[in-house]
Amino acid sequence: MVFKKQLRMNNFNSQQGFVALIVAILVLVTMLSIGVSISTLIISRYKISFNLSKSNQAYFAAESGIEDALLRLVEEDMNWTTSSTLKVGEATSTTQISEILGGARNITSEANLRNIIRRVRAVYQISAEKALFYFGAQVGEGGIVMDDGSTIHGNVFSNGSVQAAANTEITGSAKVAKTGNYIEGAEIGTNAWVDICRNSNITGILTCASSTNCTAVITDLLTDEIATRTMSISEEQIEKWKEDARLGGTTTGDYILSGKQEAFLGPKVIDGNLRVEGGSAKLFLTGTVWVTGSTTVQDSAQIRLDEASYGSFSGILISDNEVVLRDSGKALGTGQPGSYLLIISTTPGEPAITIQNKFEADILYTQNGWIMIQDTADMREVTGYGIHIKNNADVTYEVGLQDTAFSSGPGGSWEVTSWREIE
Repeated sequence: MVFKKQLRMNNFNSQQGFVALIVAILVLVTMLSIGVSISTLIISRYKISFNLSKSNQAYFAAESGIEDALLRLVEEDMNWTTSSTLKVGEATSTTQISEILGGARNITSEANLRNIIRRVRAVYQISAEKALFYFGAQVGEGGIVMDDGSTIHGNVFSNGSVQAAANTEITGSAKVAKTGNYIEGAEIGTNAWVDICRNSNITGILTCASSTNCTAVITDLLTDEIATRTMSISEEQIEKWKEDARLGGTTTGDYILSGKQEAFLGPKVIDGNLRVEGGSAKLFLTGTVWVTGSTTVQDSAQIRLDEASYGSFSGILISDNEVVLRDSGKALGTGQPGSYLLIISTTPGEPAITIQNKFEADILYTQNGWIMIQDTADMREVTGYGIHIKNNADVTYEVGLQDTAFSSGPGGSWEVTSWREIE
């Protein structure tokens, strides 16, 4: 009897010990789980803090790239390139400076720190609020032909002669390059520089090698040939833009928008003609477009850069044949600072580009052909082999070729108009 009782006591004690062991294990597991959770939380917070610190360092490195580029652009004695790298602590910043389009450069800086990437973009453009320099329309060897009653508001720089009919005026200065070229029959609002002056009235100072029936407040002798200016966009750059358009494939046949139609297009090659016409027709470019035929925008229709695709960047439309812009239409950028639509015609025809009847455009460019301007036209920048301004046409532009000799006309100073992180 005593033995059985003792056995039961031993079993009870054994069960109690087993339960205690289970409880101890559970407590240890719980404590271990809590410890692991706390450790995981601490490590996670450390990683977040570490990544945030590195991300901030990458951001400030990207901003440093922008600041370095701006410093080099502002200081004339400092060298700069379109692409550069800058080491900032452990991060490396790669900065890209775009060409000037519409008087604006886009500066993009990408910083990389241990595969943490931050990107910042600034727009550095000409502002008319403070005139530190003046600029004018740029014309190639074809020169300028002004028909009766036509007016250019601003300055001009031409590699070819200026031929003006009666009742015409250039309100600013005129500078004509190269020996043998001339200004004839013109009314110049301020100063003029030319090899030969004929039958012209210069309100300010005339600097020339020879003069026939020209009047000026002061006439100075031109002792050195005025150097020509190269066109602002090279053939190589145009070919690169055409390659960009090819990335989106080719559509064969004419591309036409009319009436109330709206469409988004680009990058794309149009193997045919492009027509946008009708009061509500709108074409939004989402990439570079190359038209192998002609381009026409008329009847209050619009071509604009898509804001989601371009933001503060500028975009390109290239046409291998004539470009016709007329009847109160628009060809513009996104509306953000630094965003402009550049329309290029590569044809050597006369005209290569026609703009008329209150059309509003950002930048018109033809290196080989003529630009014909009729009635009134507003452009931010105009550059062509030659410019023909028809009877009673009135031309106003905002920016163009900067020349330190210009002392009036459209003017501005460089300033940062946009600075923000992208992507």
